[in-house]
Amino acid sequence: MQTRGTKVSANCLLPTAYWAMLTVGSLVSDCGLELIAGAKESERPIRWVHISELEDPTPWLSGGELLLTTGIQLNSPARQRRFCDRLAEKGVAGIGLGTGFEHKRVPKALIDEAAERAMPLFEVPYEMPFIAITERAFARLVNEQYAVVERGARVHEKLERLVVEGRGLDAVLDSLASAVGGTAIVQDAGGRELARQPAKGGPRPAAIKALGTEIAARQAAAALAAFEPHQDSLAGRALVVPVPGSRGGAAIAWLVVISRHGPLGDFERLTARQGAIVVGLELMRERVVRETERRLAGDVLAEALGGRLDAEELRSRLRPFGIGTEAAILVFDLDDADAGEQALERELAEAGVSALVATTAASGRSFLVAMIDGRAGDPVEVAATLRSGLAAGHGPVRAAASRRSPVGSLRRAFHEARCALEATSLADGDAPEVASYEDLGAFTLLLSLQDEDALRLYSDGLLEPIERTEGEYGGELLRSLEAYIEHNGNWERAARELYCHRHTLRYRIRKIEELTGRDLSRATDRIELWLALRARELVA
Repeated sequence: MQTRGTKVSANCLLPTAYWAMLTVGSLVSDCGLELIAGAKESERPIRWVHISELEDPTPWLSGGELLLTTGIQLNSPARQRRFCDRLAEKGVAGIGLGTGFEHKRVPKALIDEAAERAMPLFEVPYEMPFIAITERAFARLVNEQYAVVERGARVHEKLERLVVEGRGLDAVLDSLASAVGGTAIVQDAGGRELARQPAKGGPRPAAIKALGTEIAARQAAAALAAFEPHQDSLAGRALVVPVPGSRGGAAIAWLVVISRHGPLGDFERLTARQGAIVVGLELMRERVVRETERRLAGDVLAEALGGRLDAEELRSRLRPFGIGTEAAILVFDLDDADAGEQALERELAEAGVSALVATTAASGRSFLVAMIDGRAGDPVEVAATLRSGLAAGHGPVRAAASRRSPVGSLRRAFHEARCALEATSLADGDAPEVASYEDLGAFTLLLSLQDEDALRLYSDGLLEPIERTEGEYGGELLRSLEAYIEHNGNWERAARELYCHRHTLRYRIRKIEELTGRDLSRATDRIELWLALRARELVA
């Protein structure tokens, strides 16, 4: 145990407020002492103060400490040099040697070694107890941490306010970037960049690409802890923090903060961790908004296609989506329409096209539908651009576009686009990139009939005998009829689509022929029934 005098220097009294970072030089100066070696490294920050009389205290150090000792065991030049070397290798901030016990003055060997290793070294005279230095240092460190917490609280409050006000992810990242004095980036779980602020500048693309690869690997390995990138251009000045989603779930994204001015301090690290939580809140808020908008869009589309709204009411419901008095319908057929919804919204936003996006079912399939403002340009050209963007991320995509029409006629416009898509489905490689009214063929006849009663009469006349039997067969007869016709009478392909044996399909088709009095081996009878199915959809 060290026993020192209890007289405290007046120079070590704590001022009422002290916000600067605690460094070896500032602490030595505040206590009225002087560095006798390593003055060029006087700005080393002090993380903690440690007192030890061990010849090798490094197992109990982690770097950044100021070590105070009386050097009881440093009774030879070799031990003194070895002591300094060990502390330098450990990354200790500085050494304070207390004189008046084992040593009347600081040994020359220790001074020379400290000078050679650029290790800040100072003498602590007998009259100054170590506790005077530790109290001073701890008070400063507490003030530093309080300042960090106070600044962090102000930043966190601002970030929360941005979320509550619905200012968006870019505003949150802009505030974070300003707080840390650098760049803030959000990458998704696969390492793809979602947003960044400032939009320009920041780290090189190669460094961000490598970082994205590392994030994807950590996400796959469920290594969901914050980490510091090892890329040369980012080392020491960047921190990557997982953005939490649902409780106990995987990270939904990753926040990257990068300082322009050197290593990240405690404040920047605290801000990054707080920022990740706020980014998570903002991403969840945006997801809820998107889901609400999609439900609303789906409701509006269903009402528009169902003819349940008059023209004036429909115009008012479409106005929030940026759609004016005229619109066009674009229909996309892809494997997973729901998954393509967000991608289509993104493509429309990048193209600057006001639109309502939703999914709807027809002919037993789910279609992705975009109702675009009539001022957006040629619907076929817009659909072609959107189709290319969707195909890049969602595989094969078939597309069709209606002509521009008043919003009161959108139900007919939808059937025009969907029927054009269906009319080109069996084109054997000759289908256009985007189907349109020019490809309608026999559908033109059905769409030209404005009298729904006439369409219903035609459809019921052929299909009602089948529908009357549906209770017995659970709806399979009409589905089997449609699949058989769509596959041009090919038993194998139709049965595969229905997930039944071809003999089962043959039985169902014979039943339909008995009920309708038609012979489905004849092309004219197949056309009549096909038209009846399409008419049934138009008046549904």
